[in-house]
Amino acid sequence: MSNNKEPSDETKSRWHQDPNNWFLVLFYFNKEDKRIFPPKRIAWMGWTINFANPFSVGVLLFFLFLVFIMVSLK
Repeated sequence: MSNNKEPSDETKSRWHQDPNNWFLVLFYFNKEDKRIFPPKRIAWMGWTINFANPFSVGVLLFFLFLVFIMVSLK
């Protein structure tokens, strides 16, 4: 698959349903999937983080840092 080509919905669905892409059933980890926030295993529950994408982990750490700063300023 080319880096410039968006994967099909069928491919995204296959990735999502593959139990090998879910660590401890909760954490999505798929190096092929470039999405930052894919849907959770139960889609109506919202979104999760793709822990295989370094940018998404950076976003998570940034938000945790912001929360830490806000709490420590009180």
